[in-house]
Amino acid sequence: MHQEAGVASDETSAVASAPAPRVGLVASTRTALHETKASLRSVFGNPGLRRVQLALAGSMIGDWAYATAVTVWAYGVGGASAVGIWAAIRLALMSVTAPFASTWADRAPRKAVMVLCDIGRATLVAAAAACLFLDTPAAPVFVLATLTSLLGTPFRCAQRALMPTLADSPEELTASNGSSSTIESLSFFVGPALGALLIGATSVSVVFCLNVVTFVWSMAMVLGIRVPHPTSGPDEEAGVDTGGGDDAGGGDDGDDAPRESFLSEVSGGFRCIWADKDLVVVTWLVAMQTIVAGASTVFLVVMAVEVLDTGAHGVGYLESALGVGAVLGGFLAISRASRQRLAQDLTTGVLLWSVPLVLVTLWPSPVTVFAAVALLGLANPLVDVNLDTIVQRISPDAVLGRVFGALESCLIATMALGAFAMPFLLDLWSLRTALAVVGLGVALAVVPFIARMRRLDARLTAPFGADLLAAVPMFAPLPRSVVEGLAGQLVRLAVPAGSVVLRQGEESDRFFVIESGLVEVTQDGVVLRREGPGDFFGEIGLLRDVPRTATITALEDTVLHALGRDDFLAALTGEREAFLAADDIVSRRLTV
Repeated sequence: MHQEAGVASDETSAVASAPAPRVGLVASTRTALHETKASLRSVFGNPGLRRVQLALAGSMIGDWAYATAVTVWAYGVGGASAVGIWAAIRLALMSVTAPFASTWADRAPRKAVMVLCDIGRATLVAAAAACLFLDTPAAPVFVLATLTSLLGTPFRCAQRALMPTLADSPEELTASNGSSSTIESLSFFVGPALGALLIGATSVSVVFCLNVVTFVWSMAMVLGIRVPHPTSGPDEEAGVDTGGGDDAGGGDDGDDAPRESFLSEVSGGFRCIWADKDLVVVTWLVAMQTIVAGASTVFLVVMAVEVLDTGAHGVGYLESALGVGAVLGGFLAISRASRQRLAQDLTTGVLLWSVPLVLVTLWPSPVTVFAAVALLGLANPLVDVNLDTIVQRISPDAVLGRVFGALESCLIATMALGAFAMPFLLDLWSLRTALAVVGLGVALAVVPFIARMRRLDARLTAPFGADLLAAVPMFAPLPRSVVEGLAGQLVRLAVPAGSVVLRQGEESDRFFVIESGLVEVTQDGVVLRREGPGDFFGEIGLLRDVPRTATITALEDTVLHALGRDDFLAALTGEREAFLAADDIVSRRLTV
């Protein structure tokens, strides 16, 4: 019926409906802007997330200014070869050391890791500045600059692993990752510009001193973060043998707690990824994107020379287009936070790193080159933001830092692979053919996994009982990811009016939350209270390890959600604030 009506429309109705697409576009734009504003308000209204973003902003602007200064200094010392060799050594060391460095983010409190990294980096950069002032040989400066880069890995792993603890909802977590990505994109502009300005007006050593100040700023912001529920708990609760021991999230083992070898612990991130096929697919897709990103360091220069006809310096214009696209992509990712189509958006982002290359192959011109590069930039936050959020949502907290370290290692390696392979492709074929090989190759590697990524989005959808559990006071201190994990273990029970749910003296094996209906709590025949939607019972016997202390009877048709003993105790005993809240509830109920 609907299709027939559409076919039968005449010219008048067609003309009348012509403005509709424009109205729809305006409405969609307004909706996107509103969602972006709401998401940013949520992120910066959260004190912990706000401080993380401000710390990141100061640190990254200083980092990019510092990177510019080191590059200028290295070029003056040894020319382009010195710059290239130092960059290659630095990336290789970052790839190899990432799994080891990220282990620190799981063994110690993540806030402390971030602070110590800031102190370490500020000290190293200050020492490098002193070397420049004292006119020492170049080697110490190269070593100090490399060590500074290596300390950035545990900082970023700890920061990304801390975010789920600070976020109040999955949407806020996605928006926070989007804000971080946008800050990184803006820093890519502001930092180098500031560095170049200061180098022109003063000297390289002054830029080094600026970076010391930005690390101190970052440290001050991080110190002010109040972590509401320091995470800890054994890895085995998550079903993954990570080798992290009980202190893997910053907990504190007893002296007699068993500990696996350090190498086994370091490999925990890789094992966690391998144990989850969705994480394997996500890693594969992002690896395809980073291959193109690595290749872009080569083909952007060739595009500038052969298509723009500007010479090698024209790559600066293309990098600017890349940056503009990245900023817009960051806001796009933030605006889509409430939709929670993380896996599909990530897949779209990876495809946008391949399809535009085919566009340049078919129609090589300055217009298509700039359009393609801008699309690459737009796609970057779609990949980065959704990658971080997916990993944060489905990885066990106790091994989360190591998972990010494992990803960092893999993605740096694939980026290096892309940069290494592209010159050989250009030697074999023309620019257009080489771009087609890379673009089509990546697209063909992504398409088979589109259906699986749709299923991953279904997996990431919060279980029905998540909000019900989150409203229970003893579960309120838990990270949202933990609450969602518990909700996935709930069993829904429909209890007819007059039925006895549990009897005094029975074994305590489950915890209950009421979705709807009304129950009566009696002890030795005495009515203690009535409970309705949102109320809960069964916690006393579980926490005190005693038989049921009361009888619960449904006064009307009631719907309950039951959580097993082991899941209940594992969640509460792994979080100090949650356990204290539960203990307080038990103490108050026992005194009634």
